[in-house]
Amino acid sequence: MKKNDEFEIEITDIGNDGEGIGKHEGMTFFVKGGLPGDRILAGATKLKKTYGYARLVKVLTPSPFRVAPLCPISEKCGGCQIQSLSYKKQLELKERKIAENLTRIGGFSPEFVKEHMDTIVGMEIPFHYRNKAQYPIGTDKNGQPIAGFYAGRTHSIIPNTNCFLGAEENEIILKAVLSYMEENNIPAYDEITGKGLIRHVLIRKGFTTGEIMVCLVINGRLPAKEKLVDRLMKIPGMKSISVNINTENTNVIMGSELHTIWGEPTISDVIHVRDMQKDGFPFTGDSLTFIISPLSFYQVNPEQTEKLYSLALEYAGLTGKESVWDLYCGIGTISLFMARKAKQVYGVEIVGPAIDDAKENAKRNGITNAEFFVGKAEEVLPEFYEGKNNSYEMLYPDVIVVDPPRKGCDEACLSTMLKMQPDRIVYVSCDSATLARDLKILCEGGYRIKKIRGVDQFSHTVHVETVVCLVRK
Repeated sequence: MKKNDEFEIEITDIGNDGEGIGKHEGMTFFVKGGLPGDRILAGATKLKKTYGYARLVKVLTPSPFRVAPLCPISEKCGGCQIQSLSYKKQLELKERKIAENLTRIGGFSPEFVKEHMDTIVGMEIPFHYRNKAQYPIGTDKNGQPIAGFYAGRTHSIIPNTNCFLGAEENEIILKAVLSYMEENNIPAYDEITGKGLIRHVLIRKGFTTGEIMVCLVINGRLPAKEKLVDRLMKIPGMKSISVNINTENTNVIMGSELHTIWGEPTISDVIHVRDMQKDGFPFTGDSLTFIISPLSFYQVNPEQTEKLYSLALEYAGLTGKESVWDLYCGIGTISLFMARKAKQVYGVEIVGPAIDDAKENAKRNGITNAEFFVGKAEEVLPEFYEGKNNSYEMLYPDVIVVDPPRKGCDEACLSTMLKMQPDRIVYVSCDSATLARDLKILCEGGYRIKKIRGVDQFSHTVHVETVVCLVRK
């Protein structure tokens, strides 16, 4: 076989980037747009010794799980990799992905994983769930400003102001920004030349409170800002309008300089605790209010976040007597829920502004038994343990909660956790591959898995969150 050769192939699986996977003549092929169950005609684009990449030429026999996507540009946009797959099948594949990683990377037997894994927590309506969106701004071939999303693995903007994953107000906001740019001759930023003004539009919404925030990321000073404010302030729910200055030639979206030009510098939202043991996951009556700034980390799917954190709280098994360490604590979301049920909570986060938000969130909710530290979890935790100059509760907590980035926990962090020997470890993961790697280390170090459950935080994408409860052997 050579490049551009066409061949028939059956798609049997989904890859990490949402591409279909199948085998042809002993080679594994990755085909963007292919879905499990499809029989397709593919064209080879890149060939290696044992695998290759191909384009989808034609669907010969569609998968029984293939559905018509709501979004007309879902196959071009890099945001929804699997919107053409039925939601039931999406959940099945994500649950299987967790199980396979635990088996292949973690070394746990399929029987063990099946015995300890509960059914993945899905969404009733898996659309319009994102409370945050960052839209790049560019220019079309006619010189008009556009907003949309980058096509997969590129910085080419696919125009789209009506994303089916985002808040419905986003389209109104984007159209207001684009018309403001047109009427005032304000150019979009050009990544190649470094010229132009408007780089991104960040929109955040508190789904419970209805409060909306808009932040324009700009390459300099914003002219005629009162005209922009006049358009945006009339949108129901608008509470905060700001600009973020980013003059660097970088792919990093946000700069460090932030100015509120109308309203408040933050918005707020409420997270409820759910009873995960009952059908429908009813609200238990416990809730917390959080402040959110343009730079804050806050889970983007509020409906599923409530279920995710409720699972973490359930797995922690708190009675009011426990000392808890919450590593990678962000703005204190999990920490403060734990504090409601624990004796004392200590949170660690590398982002200083997030810790400021965590302290403010504690005050706002009347919580006095939570203490927060700025720094890397892999550095802060060993410092406290090896210093031996703190309270017994800090050195030997009853529960440790970890919610690390995709790369998982650092080796020093895992090592110190094992030395501290908490009764329980609650691991919240956004990457089941690094989760499996870390679980293997923790289980070899004296722990056993009690429960595993996936949570679908990012419907129509290949990403999945997982919560695991570990107990000492």
